Amino acid sequence: MADVAPDWLAAAHQAMCPGGPRAAHESDVPLSGVIEARRFEAHPSMRDDGMVAWWLVDDTDHQLAREALHMERERTAFLAKASSTLLSSLNLARCMDVTAQLAAENLADAALAIAPTRGRRLPVVTCLRGGIPVSTQAAVDPDEVPGLGEALRGFPPVPSRWIDPATAPAWMIPEDFGPIGAMVITPLPGHGVPAGALVMLRKEGSAAFTEEEEVFARLFAARSGAAMSAARLYAEQTAITEVLMRELLPPALHQISGVDFAGSYRPSADHERVGGDFYDVHRATVEGEPSLVTLGDVCGKGLEAAVLTGKIRNTLHALLPLADDHQRMLTLLNTALLNSHHTRFATLVLASAARRGNEVQVRLTSAGHPNPLIIRADGTVQTADTRGTLVGVLPDVRARTAVVTLAPGESCILYTDGITEAKGGPLGDTLFGEERLQRALAGCAGMPAEGIVEHIQMLASQWLGSRRHDDMAVLAISAPRTHHLSAVNGHTRGRFTA
Repeated sequence: MADVAPDWLAAAHQAMCPGGPRAAHESDVPLSGVIEARRFEAHPSMRDDGMVAWWLVDDTDHQLAREALHMERERTAFLAKASSTLLSSLNLARCMDVTAQLAAENLADAALAIAPTRGRRLPVVTCLRGGIPVSTQAAVDPDEVPGLGEALRGFPPVPSRWIDPATAPAWMIPEDFGPIGAMVITPLPGHGVPAGALVMLRKEGSAAFTEEEEVFARLFAARSGAAMSAARLYAEQTAITEVLMRELLPPALHQISGVDFAGSYRPSADHERVGGDFYDVHRATVEGEPSLVTLGDVCGKGLEAAVLTGKIRNTLHALLPLADDHQRMLTLLNTALLNSHHTRFATLVLASAARRGNEVQVRLTSAGHPNPLIIRADGTVQTADTRGTLVGVLPDVRARTAVVTLAPGESCILYTDGITEAKGGPLGDTLFGEERLQRALAGCAGMPAEGIVEHIQMLASQWLGSRRHDDMAVLAISAPRTHHLSAVNGHTRGRFTA
């Protein structure tokens, strides 16, 4: 048997002979082996005369199908893992790192993920098998590499057999990699525009890329390109949002023309930065003239309310030449809102504040907004006598203006109803209310403007706990304490007056 049959079959026959281990007869798993590049299953059959008849069944096609199925399962699992890993981040640099690393570990000996050019530089991430990705900026022309320029422009890939690995420039060859034996360049397709290109390298002496491997590389590249494109779109949208958000955020306040201003804003949701409450302080074009203060509340909250907030703020900024005439500004703002496509309305307080000696004179006009509160030096809290109709609903806006004078250390507080309507307390269903707010302000007599707004926001937050709430805004206008210098016995000493 050993002279006429392959070794594997001869060994199986020997096991069937008397005195052998009879493993082949006792096993339910058929023996198998290769005969002239074909794979056969061997099934023994014992005859009555003691001889063994071997039935050989050609299993080549079945074996190839099983191997192809196993390979397809492995590749499907790899693509699923790659998609999950790539889509777990919306950071472009991270997506490029993952693309290069996965390709190097599973498809080639080294891989390069290349993004479209930024100016004259090409963002490149290089990774060796078993290594970590390395990012560089290559000042090169991609069209000098056959197939790379086309891939970056989204054209179909050039077959690897058409690319001479010897033409690869030095910047594409990782350090200590050695000569390149095979190279594949495939595009990374994005959402409407190319996301980049993937370059895979194999060392000299390694097997060349088969057509099937190139097709699989394109499947992987499609997933990588989608992730990179999503990351780039997210980065662009984030940048645009950041620019727009800066225009919608309330400004940082400080002292202007001898008047102290401070403001604090808390949106209705902790994950949001803007909402329906707003405030602004506009410095007068002429020193000594009143600065215009605006604080308002747009119906609703979130981004939609913030859009109308931005429109109101821009409209009021355009109306600054009419800052002395509050009624006129409110009328024009009301007309602008009625003529817009928005169906929301707003409440508003206008305040013109100017330093007059040691005091600050404030003209206040409310349009449907909670009345401003005045903190006197002795702790008394007064309500400004101003009221009016809200803007954006009726054809006419009627408002009454009040004038208050702040002595040094006294403050005028503007706030939105998010403060007084904050629902919380021991049982969680009690409004913070104006009476509680006035008691809190009475304890703020003599405090600087920044301290007052922080104190009110802190009390309202404690009252709320973790409950839902509306946007909350507070703004303080304060007359600063004055500091005079006088000479006594040839020495200078300071004296504060309130």
